[in-house]
Amino acid sequence: MKEIRQAKLVELIKEEIITTQEDIKRRLNEMGYNVTQATVSRDMAELGIAKYPDENGISRYRISTGKSGEANTFNSILRQATLHIKRANNLIVIKTIPGMGSAAGAAVDAMEYDDVVGTLAGDDTLLIIVADNERAAAITEKITRAIG
Repeated sequence: MKEIRQAKLVELIKEEIITTQEDIKRRLNEMGYNVTQATVSRDMAELGIAKYPDENGISRYRISTGKSGEANTFNSILRQATLHIKRANNLIVIKTIPGMGSAAGAAVDAMEYDDVVGTLAGDDTLLIIVADNERAAAITEKITRAIG
């Protein structure tokens, strides 16, 4: 499924230093996604992934901010991955399908919600830590609306 593959691509570029599309293709194939160079190229364009220098000056792939359609892509990833959402004070717990906790976390991280202090992902669970209870309620509502 395209959204799941794209979620893995987002997760991959957030967790590893990737400098070539060939490396992305190889890593996705290692993860069980049979992709071609053309598929990788299309996915990267849709997600707004381009090369940017990191804090060490290494030119690596990252998600650009402000790419039109980017929010829809991440919403789609969350929609595909999420089973249910619960909030406890300033903590939001998203239960996902097995294997999609990290992808959901990468999507939330990429959305750059201002009040999110951090995320912690497991195999089928994502924990979102928010600055306070009120802001957590607002972010829970935003995510719920985003995934429909």
